[in-house]
Amino acid sequence: MTTTITTDGGTAAVDSFAADWEQWHHAREQALGAPGGWLSINRLEWLDTEPGRFDGLPGSWWYEGPVAHLAPGDDETFSPRTFDLHPTGPGEVVDVDGHHIEVARRGDGYLIRVHDNSAPTIRDFRGVPAYPADPAWAIDARFEPHPAPEPVTVGAVAEGLAHVYVSPGVLVLERDGDEHRLVAFNGKEGGLSVLLTDETSGVTTYAANRSLAIDASDEIVRDGGDVILDFNRAVNLPCAFIDFATCPLPPAGNHLPFAVEAGEKTPYGRG
Repeated sequence: MTTTITTDGGTAAVDSFAADWEQWHHAREQALGAPGGWLSINRLEWLDTEPGRFDGLPGSWWYEGPVAHLAPGDDETFSPRTFDLHPTGPGEVVDVDGHHIEVARRGDGYLIRVHDNSAPTIRDFRGVPAYPADPAWAIDARFEPHPAPEPVTVGAVAEGLAHVYVSPGVLVLERDGDEHRLVAFNGKEGGLSVLLTDETSGVTTYAANRSLAIDASDEIVRDGGDVILDFNRAVNLPCAFIDFATCPLPPAGNHLPFAVEAGEKTPYGRG
C-alpha cells in the first residue's frame, strides 16, 4: 500500500492528520443531526399515477410522466404545486399545513418523505462510530477517464428501483501488488465520488455500501491523473441510518477484496 503521509520525522504529521479528521468528523456528525436532515425522516410513500391521499397528510398526490402534483382537498386552502425533478437529483421540500414534506423523483416515479424533528432517529442520535484516523489509509491512486462519459445503471436498497449515473472514468489503486479498479462518478460538489464495499462490509461497516468523495481538479476529471483515496473519510449513506432512503448500490465490481479498516462503521443500533 502506498501512502501520502510518512511518520519518519516524528508524530507531528500524524497528529495533524488526526486533528483534521476529527474536525471533519465532528462537522459531519453535526450536519447529520441537524433539524430537517436525513435523520428526521420518519415516513416514505410512493405516488401513483392517479390522485390519492395518504393518512394524516394534506392534499392529493400523484404524478404524470416526469411531473408530480399536489392538490388541496375541498377543505384545504393551500395552493396547488407541481414538481419537475431529476431522477437522481435532490428532493424539494415543501411545508404544507404544518407538515415538512420532501418530494423526490426516483426511477420512473415519485415519492414523498415526511420530516419530523422529533423522530427517534434524530432525537436519539449519538454520533457515528468510526475507525480512528490512520494516514496509512490515504492511498495514492490514479484516475483514468473514459473516452466519453458512460451511463452506469446500479441497483438500490429499495427493491425494484434502479439508478442511472454518469461515470467519467475509473479509479485505479494497488494493494499488495494487485491492481484494483473502481467505477467513479462525478462528485456532488466537483471532483469524483465512488460507491464501494470491502471485506469489512456487513462485519464492522454497513453491508450495502459506503461512499467516498475524492478531490480532483477539473483537469484531472477531464484528462486523468493522480488522486488520493482517503478511506478515513468513507461515509455511510442515509440508508445506513434510516429505513426511508433509496440509496444506490455500488456498481458491479466495486468491491475491494480486502478489509478497509477506515472510515465510518455501521451506525449504532443498525447492526
